[in-house]
Parts: sequence; C-alpha cells; structure tokens
Amino acid sequence: MNTNTQTLQDYGTSILRIALGVMFLAHGLLKVLVFTLPGTAGFFESVGFPGFTAYIVAPAEILAGVALIVGFRTRLVAAATIPLLLGALSVHTGNGWVFSAENGGWEYPAYLVVAAFAQALLGSGALSIDRLGAGNPVAAAQNI
Repeated sequence: MNTNTQTLQDYGTSILRIALGVMFLAHGLLKVLVFTLPGTAGFFESVGFPGFTAYIVAPAEILAGVALIVGFRTRLVAAATIPLLLGALSVHTGNGWVFSAENGGWEYPAYLVVAAFAQALLGSGALSIDRLGAGNPVAAAQNI
C-alpha cells in the first residue's frame, strides 16, 4: 500500500472515530443535561432496564465520547461501547426500520453497532493520542 493511500485511510478512520465520539458525548450529555439522570432512569425502567443503569450508561457514554474524540485507547473504548449500543438497539427493535417510526426505528442503533465494531477493528487513525504511542513506534503502528 502506498503512503498516500495509507494516509487517506488513517484520516478516514479518524473521521469515523471523531463522529462516533461526538455522538456518544452528545447522547450522554443529553441524558444528564436535558432528560436528567432521574428522568433517564425512569425511561430506562419504562423499557425494562433497571433504573440505576442510567447512572452507569450516561457517564460511560460521556467518557467514551471524549476518549474517542481524542483517540485514547480507541480499540478498547469502541469495543466497550458495543454492549451499550446493543441495549439501545433492543429498545428500538419493535419500532420498525426508520428513525421517524413511533419511538424511533432500529436502523440508527444498528448502524452505530456496526460503526463501533468497525472502529474497534480499525483502531484510532491519525490525529489521536493512541498514535502518539508514548514514542513507541510499534505501539503507534498498531494503534493500541
């Protein structure tokens, strides 16, 4: 693979990572600042999850979002978000395909599961803390 192709792939991977991070950060902050944690806990209970999980999910989304945006432990963080996304997917599976369906469709959470899985496979790409690798060229090359 030539250098130009590798550079384009690294930047493409970064775009995916940053977009996924912004989505997690926005959804986590939405749960805290708009719906409030008690409100989110009530919603979680209404869809069959224990209410206390809201107090785990919202901070996890915020931290995952920040970690993905800056490219810190990208593979691990992306993989760790998959169970959260599968939970969101389970809430929407009975609502139909499209986001405009009543209570939201399942295509967006399904897409996010795929995006997080792809990110876990791809690593961090360019412009990331992972790429700094603490000066270790092997770690930087592996996007750990």
